[in-house]
Amino acid sequence: MKIALVCPASFPATQFGGIVFLAVDIAREISEMGHDVTIYTTDLDFSNGSNKFNKKLPRIEQLEKFKINRSHTWFSVKLFFFNPSIYKQLSTDKPDIIHTIGLRSFQSIASWMISKKYKIPLVVSDQGGLTTHPFLKQSSFVLKLIYKVQNLLIKQILKQSSAVSSANEYENNIFLDLYSQSNIKIIRNGVNLKSLVSNKDFKKTYEINSKFILFVGRFSKSKGIENLINAINLIKNELRSRNTILVIMGVDFGYEDEMFSLIKKFDLSEHILVIKNPPREDVISAYGKSEFLVMPSQWELSPLVPLESFAFSRPVISTNSHGIPFTVQNNINGILVEPENPTELSDAIIKLLDNSTQRDSLGLSGYDFVQKECNCISMAKNHLKLYQNVLDNIQNK
Repeated sequence: MKIALVCPASFPATQFGGIVFLAVDIAREISEMGHDVTIYTTDLDFSNGSNKFNKKLPRIEQLEKFKINRSHTWFSVKLFFFNPSIYKQLSTDKPDIIHTIGLRSFQSIASWMISKKYKIPLVVSDQGGLTTHPFLKQSSFVLKLIYKVQNLLIKQILKQSSAVSSANEYENNIFLDLYSQSNIKIIRNGVNLKSLVSNKDFKKTYEINSKFILFVGRFSKSKGIENLINAINLIKNELRSRNTILVIMGVDFGYEDEMFSLIKKFDLSEHILVIKNPPREDVISAYGKSEFLVMPSQWELSPLVPLESFAFSRPVISTNSHGIPFTVQNNINGILVEPENPTELSDAIIKLLDNSTQRDSLGLSGYDFVQKECNCISMAKNHLKLYQNVLDNIQNK
């Protein structure tokens, strides 16, 4: 089977988020099964900051048994990257099936147009919260107008699609609200357990002589960093007595300056270590050395960061917001609190720090979760089965 995976970003832009890893993991696993898989994407590269596009990246790169086909981005508006050459690449290659990930993207529009013109089956995923992301409500009038136009295009893409891959029941309902006739298959997100290995000594590298709790993610308001810093301020004396700090690792998505201002305002430099643009192997090492992960997001669809933490038997404190409870289950593999409630968050942090038995129990449950269900092998096999069913149904018509 000749498979095209289409998405806004891929390696080396790992800081872009889950879409990058999902596409790469699906490509890697399915290509290992003998199929011809190519990721069609942009030349996004975070080496010089966010939203930077690098013409020096290879146009076509072979990684293991799959390929990445990059085309240059002419311009971008927020996370909408305009790379028109992707249309020509897909037209020339004519895959058997196209799977586009991230529907508020130019790449999905190109996939839809190619699917319609050449009658190539189209499978769609989003991972971005089509209608529920808080950014959609907080944007300027012009951006809100753009999003309304995008909504019309998204409905057309869904109508053209042969199948929709949804990460959980929460996203399933979002798709049904947009287009009630969507053919939806729930396929859980998974992480590559084999890749979660690092030879780095994280504490030695960053000269950390205490215990630490960990935040990994974009420096964005929707990630709940303000709430987390406020919570740390409430318990800074308790953390000092427990010889524990907070480590924040990530890349700026518009909130970095405010984050540092808040840390300075509360005089938390001794309690919070911020690591900007961390190498991937440092992030992996940090999971294993941490006490647990804190993800106080205002919004998440089906986050991968908790799954990576679970792979190291580390539990997660998060919020009961949107799609999070389908990954972090309260008192099973983590603790859930109300979003934007620093008092409740701070209480949960101290509670988990002081209860090693609970940490071990929750962490082990999370480990079992990724080993049995939320791993990239299961995810890839389920997607391959979906592709085959789509092609079989078309041939039988």
